[in-house]
Amino acid sequence: MRHFSGSHKSCTSRGDPVAACSTLNDSFPLDPITENYVRQVRDCIFSAVHPEPFNSAVKLVAVSKEVVEDLLDLDLSITETKEFIQFVSGAQILAGSVPLTHRYGGHQFGIWVGQLGDGRAHLLGAYTNRHGIRWELQLKGSGKTPYSRDGDGRAVLRSSVREFLCSEALNYLGIPTTRAASLVVSNDDIKRDQFYNGSVKNEKGAIVLRVAKSWFRFGSLEILAYSGETELLRKLVDFIIKLHFPLINVTSSNRYLEFFAQVVTDTSYLIAQWMSVGFAHGVCNTDNFSVLSVTLDYGPFGFMDFYDPNSVPNTSDDEGRYKIGNQASVGRYNLDKLRKALKSLLNHKQQLLAEQILKGYPDLYQTKLMELFKAKLGLIGHDNNDDYLIAYLLKLMEDTRADFTMTFRQLSEITQQQLAANSISEEYWAIQDLARHKKFSYWINLYLSRLNRNTETPMAHQPSEHYGAQLRQGPTLAHCSEKASLYLQRLITSLRQAILASGNLRLEEATDSLPVPSLRRCVTLQRMYKQSIHLHSAAAQRQSSKGALHLD
Repeated sequence: MRHFSGSHKSCTSRGDPVAACSTLNDSFPLDPITENYVRQVRDCIFSAVHPEPFNSAVKLVAVSKEVVEDLLDLDLSITETKEFIQFVSGAQILAGSVPLTHRYGGHQFGIWVGQLGDGRAHLLGAYTNRHGIRWELQLKGSGKTPYSRDGDGRAVLRSSVREFLCSEALNYLGIPTTRAASLVVSNDDIKRDQFYNGSVKNEKGAIVLRVAKSWFRFGSLEILAYSGETELLRKLVDFIIKLHFPLINVTSSNRYLEFFAQVVTDTSYLIAQWMSVGFAHGVCNTDNFSVLSVTLDYGPFGFMDFYDPNSVPNTSDDEGRYKIGNQASVGRYNLDKLRKALKSLLNHKQQLLAEQILKGYPDLYQTKLMELFKAKLGLIGHDNNDDYLIAYLLKLMEDTRADFTMTFRQLSEITQQQLAANSISEEYWAIQDLARHKKFSYWINLYLSRLNRNTETPMAHQPSEHYGAQLRQGPTLAHCSEKASLYLQRLITSLRQAILASGNLRLEEATDSLPVPSLRRCVTLQRMYKQSIHLHSAAAQRQSSKGALHLD
């Protein structure tokens, strides 16, 4: 077995030395209390805590071949060994490793709640692979920590399967995300009230080995700012900049401002990508927003079945704060909290500039979203009416409850001639739903006219009847969908077999909140990898200032 480093050891790749891992526990003061009990922690970034193995035997349920082989430089056969299973279940710590749990805080549903932290996660170490990319390995569901609050430190199979599947699915969609390397399940009974209705049931405990370049969040900085630990805050931000933002000069007096500007840009792009596939994170608290702008912590997430900006995947979000149509606004709110956390590191002029940087967030978000949506519809170049065209389509979809994913998928497949003749066969069932709207023909005319005004013709050599469909297909979908489809189908099959073999709950129960296909969809979870676009457009916002956009 090729070895991962401990959190303070140098790393090796395929047995050859590479750059040493940055030393988390050598760079920051550790919690001086070594006993593992719930408490308020100060003046540190991490507490040293070992994982708590399950009492019963564990079984490896799933492995990501790509993560194991490409990110961690391991032969896949390693996953069949006793040593690997012990490592990914927290039963064996590599020599020299010091497992860490991270202290952070956060604003949850708009309220500062103070200390949160890794309540059921343990950072095992860091590894720099043969490509020179550093990855941090973290167990989730591996036992209690000083930050567990009232929790039991465990995760159940149901939620662990969801995290494993969705993090890998978003990766194949090209959306920045943490990764899942492995999933083990035990026979330990973990009590959970799944729907918060007083019906507590026993579920099987599970642990996911998660991989990310960093687990630092907005809340990592917030807890230090709120606690007045300014020098430790400065030290942490300098560490993050040096390790993860190589284009920023770590000695520059404007480094914190540049850091904030980059996070604003990257966060706006991330949320635009979420919206482009109809993904709702579900719990957009500041402790769930990564400073590297990757999708972090998969809880009650969901995907839209049909276009509905009020879609709320989180059943405990009674007010709909984190509904899918509000994610962009929540992103700005969270960035403002990050700005305030950095305030003590900025002089007066820099503080004013940070405010101006944040004011640019809506335009950054809108520009990225338009880029994604226009690519999906095959729109090339700029047209002043593009925002209107997109907003109008979304209104049609909302009114007819047309399938969100398949509407765009089928628009990428149908020819311009079929649309112009209103000859829409049963195979384009989502467009048939859309066509029930009395304004559908009006929109089709706008769309076809816009396609004819494209300023480039990269596929002009194709037969004319296929030009529109192939152009609208888009490069991302054309190159990744088949690979993603096969990968997810293999993954789901292996999960089903392992779950059934271990006598645990059915796959359908394990994935109860994942999008469930209707009879017209051909593959379970197929819609997770098919690219679709949602637009919370500037045009729609302008229309809302005048009144609702009516298509009657």
